[in-house]
Amino acid sequence: MVQRQELVGYIDELLDTGSYPDSCPNGLQVEGRSEINLLITGVTASLALLEQALDSGADAILVHHGYFWKGEESCVVGMKQRRLKALLAADTNLLAWHLPLDAHPVYGNNAQLATVLGLQPVSGFGGAPPVGMAGRLNTAMSADAFAGHIANQLRRTPFYVPAGPEEIITIAWCSGAAQSWFSHAVAMGVDAYLTGEVSEPTVHMARECGVHFFAAGHHATERYGVKALGEHLARRFDLDHRFIDIDNPI
Repeated sequence: MVQRQELVGYIDELLDTGSYPDSCPNGLQVEGRSEINLLITGVTASLALLEQALDSGADAILVHHGYFWKGEESCVVGMKQRRLKALLAADTNLLAWHLPLDAHPVYGNNAQLATVLGLQPVSGFGGAPPVGMAGRLNTAMSADAFAGHIANQLRRTPFYVPAGPEEIITIAWCSGAAQSWFSHAVAMGVDAYLTGEVSEPTVHMARECGVHFFAAGHHATERYGVKALGEHLARRFDLDHRFIDIDNPI
């Protein structure tokens, strides 16, 4: 068991929350009971995740995608009302960390993605401070072979543009919707870039710049950070913990 304030303070310090300008509040987003025994983690605070977590008796739900994004409709109606009503009625905390969780060198989405895919980080990449990573594959692969490897490890067939050298050795990656950073990867001179989503211009950029591009799914590339963080917190504070994966094909 841990007090909510102690848990939030620990995560803020661990993830260096204050260093990341973000488009949503990081930390405690919806206040519930003060004592936490059961922690549920998941990627996005959808109603489906809330319902499963609340049925399990969760004291706190920790996610990567929470609420209250910049530009979001502020009125508590419709979908937002249903989500908040469920949390408040159950007196359950909602905790969310976005960019700080992408970036953490051990428990972050990009660090965990590297572990799952066998990538060796060499430096940070994208953003200030860096959120993504750049490095090398453990074993050089063709674009087709790497796409198959992604499919096997992430259980998601990636969209990819085979446009670079015969074998991929160097690579930059950033989970989620980081296709806009493809130009930065191109400027670094890597063989390939991996992210979660794809936009129309990135296909042309890959072909014209000679860099392989892989989009392996926003959700699929961001399953691993919040789960790893939850497992760490369970060990640190002797909590019950369960990761709930609400599948999303995007």
